[in-house]
Amino acid sequence: MRYLQTFNSRLRQLREAERLSSRDVAEICGVEEAQVLSWEASDARQRTYPDVSALLDFCIKTETPLENMLDLTEPGGGGQLELPGLAFSHSDDLSTALKELEREIDRVQLSEEEGELLRRFRKTSAENRRMILQILGA
Repeated sequence: MRYLQTFNSRLRQLREAERLSSRDVAEICGVEEAQVLSWEASDARQRTYPDVSALLDFCIKTETPLENMLDLTEPGGGGQLELPGLAFSHSDDLSTALKELEREIDRVQLSEEEGELLRRFRKTSAENRRMILQILGA
């Protein structure tokens, strides 16, 4: 997990800056809250990492650049992100992989209305967020 060495602290910092609870992040990523807590675990032996789909959901829905969540500065690495499944030798395979990635990004892209609701939800107080979640039955 060389690109995720500091992911746990980056996620926690971003979550706190955006005033999101671990439950909020779980809902954004479509996972259980316990998974988010394990992503943020300070003990590396207890830490897990999100799958690509959950990570993309989080980045897109919180308008966070992917590179802000990953460790991309490695000596001799040139900052190039190697995505598993995208390093094919045939152009047809690369084209297919890029189309799949584009479909995944389209799947998690927020509508303008969803984006506005999320912005308003983030700006409200913790008490109001809890009340909204209760009303929604979450």
